Amino acid sequence: MWLGIWLAVAGLVLGVLLGLNIPLVLPQVYAKYLSVAALAALDSVFGGIRAAMEDQFDNTVFISGFFSNALLAAVLAFIGERLGIDLYLAAVVAFGVRLFQNLAIIRRHLFKK
Repeated sequence: MWLGIWLAVAGLVLGVLLGLNIPLVLPQVYAKYLSVAALAALDSVFGGIRAAMEDQFDNTVFISGFFSNALLAAVLAFIGERLGIDLYLAAVVAFGVRLFQNLAIIRRHLFKK
């Protein structure tokens, strides 16, 4: 279990370092989509770490949750943009709350051992 967690953390750090050092500039119009996609991805990663610590990790659930969360967030952002309202904020709040809940549970598991 710990090897998987360390690999996930190493992959996250490597991804952040690569992202900061690759000179790629995206148009500002994609900012809403990228913000909810990043939160959906982080929510799935922290949920996977939490499930692994509770010995309930299932790769199928993780991958399906990863893509369905990202798709739902993108659809909310798209519909909100078409309606002229900031509907993507619903996804930001929902994923933000889940992210902090998962992080709190992970922290409790680490302190318990």
